[in-house]
Amino acid sequence: MNTPLDKSEFEALADFRYQLRRFLRFSELLTRRHGITNLQYLLLLQVKGYPGREWACIGELAERLQAHQHGVVSLVSRCEKLGLVERRPGREDRRAVEVHLTAEGERLAATIALHHREEVKLLGGVFRDLASQLR
Repeated sequence: MNTPLDKSEFEALADFRYQLRRFLRFSELLTRRHGITNLQYLLLLQVKGYPGREWACIGELAERLQAHQHGVVSLVSRCEKLGLVERRPGREDRRAVEVHLTAEGERLAATIALHHREEVKLLGGVFRDLASQLR
């Protein structure tokens, strides 16, 4: 852990951040073209991609988005106004809130995810190569 980095490792880390930023910029422009923010898309993606089910609770989404719960509540409210998600009472705990995609949220998430899938495939090899350059 205390081994100093050599020049090639700095270059690999810099390139990793560059490639990551290019992907994020691609995503920002794509979501904007579809009329939503990148954060709104990330919410849709996390609901649709939540492991083992088709919905997620606010706390789970906060963890997946690495955000505060109150921020996620606001984000869900904005997406709800756009007709992309709906809130439902928890199945086991009625105090909990389940977030579900609407048909429009499903459609939009699928459309944007198709474009992301292709971009991630392109980056896969780049990231493998960069990881091999680090000691």
